[in-house]
Amino acid sequence: MIARLLRSVDFERVLRTRTRASSAHFALHHVADRPSAPPKPAPRRLAAELSTDEKPQVISAVDDSLPPAPPAAPTGVWLGAVVPKRHAKRSVTRSLLKRQIRSAMMGFDSRLAGGLWVVRLRAPFDRKIFVSAASEALKRAARDELEQLLANAAQRVAGR
Repeated sequence: MIARLLRSVDFERVLRTRTRASSAHFALHHVADRPSAPPKPAPRRLAAELSTDEKPQVISAVDDSLPPAPPAAPTGVWLGAVVPKRHAKRSVTRSLLKRQIRSAMMGFDSRLAGGLWVVRLRAPFDRKIFVSAASEALKRAARDELEQLLANAAQRVAGR
């Protein structure tokens, strides 16, 4: 099962790494980690509570006798897709490419290492060849290229 990356912090962290694999139109980035946890909301103050009220003191015992456990390797696969407007002007095309990215990744989730994966569109598809914003030819070309890209990444992971 593939989960989606949702936080911009995670996208930025993955995109700062070097490209794991690339093709004519796409680049693939990977970080062997889990997504960052969302920040906890600040506790809401009650209307009757005044800032001058005394705060109850909470004392908790802390046992520092054991060193912290090393972080476990991520067991899940999280996917993010970056399809910028400068490379795909029409929203129909951006949506088509994102659907193809998610669909292609579903077939490779068991062969890829756990962690955060981001597929980025790095070059536009030629509008002279793919005239329609959501043509079958564009869908097929993107899918074939994505499957080749993910197969290359899976081979590299298996070779390590």
